[in-house]
Amino acid sequence: MIQCNATAVVIGAGDYIGAAIVRRFAAGGYKVFAGRRNGDKFAPLVAEIEKEGGFCAGRTLDARKEAAIAEFLAEAERTAPLEVCIFNIGANVNFPLLETTERVFRKVWEMGCYAGFLTGREAARLMVPRGKGSIFFTGATASMRAGIGYAAFAAAKFGLRAVAQSMAREFGPKNIHVAHLIIDSGVDTAFVRERREKRGLNAAGEPDELMNPKSIAEAYWFLHHQSRDAWTHELDLRPYRETW
Repeated sequence: MIQCNATAVVIGAGDYIGAAIVRRFAAGGYKVFAGRRNGDKFAPLVAEIEKEGGFCAGRTLDARKEAAIAEFLAEAERTAPLEVCIFNIGANVNFPLLETTERVFRKVWEMGCYAGFLTGREAARLMVPRGKGSIFFTGATASMRAGIGYAAFAAAKFGLRAVAQSMAREFGPKNIHVAHLIIDSGVDTAFVRERREKRGLNAAGEPDELMNPKSIAEAYWFLHHQSRDAWTHELDLRPYRETW
């Protein structure tokens, strides 16, 4: 595997979309730093990537903590220049409004929006002096419209979209590509399959009805390699069967 002298960071590198993004950038030669709440869960992923000749460092990370984000990105920067930063925290919860506590609303906003602001700001501090880099944010259907029971989640995702738009306008002229990706469908995960079964649906659905995390990861890879004369800021992804 050919290694490039650059790092890619994935914050919110869970078992599905996040892990797929980590694999894709590691396969592309990047030194990948992955962060999640329970960093011990990275062991199989790190071992897999190292076996293929790649580099992956998995860390326990609370993305709501300013100092923790700054140090995580600084560690990546000490290894090689930070070139890609992807914020992939979900925070998807559903509560009727009258059952949405102050704690739930605040925590979801902290995870889904505030942590994205911290991530984007700290990544920009490292990238802007070099005039090079990509900062990508994972959004959801809730970034565009709020459904019943999703007041907290949608508020966070709406806010994250606004952060991304503001950053793109400010840092695009500085050669920093900022993009927001709307994942507008169920992703093929154990959680989604379980929810489908509870609703009496076929867990796996029809072929390609659920989004494959590998396909989503390819979108991030594609965005990072776009020519700057035709950058995409917002990209919405959905399977062919999705109604919208």
